This record gives sequence, structure tokens and C-alpha cells, in this order.
Amino acid sequence: MTAHAGEDRASFHAMSAGSADDWARILAAVRDFNDRFPDRLIAHLQLLQGDHGGFAVDRLEHSLQTASRALRDGRDDEYVACALIHDIGDVLGPAHHAEVGAVLMRPFISERNFWMMQQHAVFQGYYYFHLIGGDRNARDRFRGHPDFEYTAQFCELYDQRSFDPAYDTLPLDAFEPILRRVLAAPKHADFAHELNASGPVADAQ
Repeated sequence: MTAHAGEDRASFHAMSAGSADDWARILAAVRDFNDRFPDRLIAHLQLLQGDHGGFAVDRLEHSLQTASRALRDGRDDEYVACALIHDIGDVLGPAHHAEVGAVLMRPFISERNFWMMQQHAVFQGYYYFHLIGGDRNARDRFRGHPDFEYTAQFCELYDQRSFDPAYDTLPLDAFEPILRRVLAAPKHADFAHELNASGPVADAQ
């Protein structure tokens, strides 16, 4: 993102030359930038619209339908947000889309939901890997993990069923308040420190 005209920017051209005043300016900008993360995530989710990938519904409809089913089943906000975002990586990381979505949501979700998002692609494979020359039981390498059944249930009840053009899918704006609530509350201290810009920003590039 380019700087806005008149934006208060640091004076240094190399970090080794930075001052406390420079970093105060940067942290103020970081707080503003981080506050707009939900808007960027929603905009990126909308990039899934119109791409069917051969399925009966497009990728956005699938995501919305998965979240609709979870919401109507009484799942909590965090779970519904994960259902909504689970395939957002299809655009930028088609070879590892599950990991992309999981990493985006990691600061705001439990370890259980993070693992579910991260591994859902191989669990979803139970329904079709054998039809394309693969092993539908590839998920079995995770048997014994405490969240195996939790993730299998996500795929069975919501993910693998959400390709129905006739389903009464809720629109994206029905989920925006849910997503914003989840993204407003980091669950992990390390991430909260960075997101709140209360000190030096880790992994600056």
C-alpha cells in the first residue's frame, strides 16, 4: 500500500538509523493498518466469486454455504468465521490453501480450530481422493490426534456438503459482524502484542 499524501512518516532509510520518534510514527500507522485487516480479508474473500473450479457453485458460494450451515447448526462465532475463511487461500495458495487460511486466522482462533483449518484439505480428501487416483484414507496419518474427529466432523457436516446451488445460502454481509468480532480479539499474547503495536513490530520487512 502506498503512503497517503501528508502521512507522517519516519525519516530513516535504513532501520539502523531509526529513532524513537520514527518508531512512534510507524507504530501509529501500524495500528491504523491493523485495524483495517477485516476489510482486507473480506475484500480478498470476494475474489473467490465467479470462479467455479468445475464445481456446481463458485468458491465464494461454497465458503458462504459452509458458514451458513455451521451458523444454523448453532456453532459459535469463531467456528463460523473459520468455516467462512477456510478456503480463502484458493486464490494465492492453491497448492496449500488450507495452510494459508489457517495462518491468516491463527492469531484470533483456538489451537483446535487452527488445526482444523490447517488440515481440512486432507480430511476433505476422504470424499474424493480415491476417485482421482489417490488414497481417501490419507487423513489416517493423523489418527490419534485429539482433534481428528473434530476436523472430520467439520468436513462431513459442513465442508463436503456445501456445493448445492439450491441451498438457501446467507449473503456475505450476514457474516461480516461475526468475522469482525472474531478478528477484534486476538487469543494469543504474542500476536496481540504485534497487532496492538504496543512495542517493536516482530518480523518487520
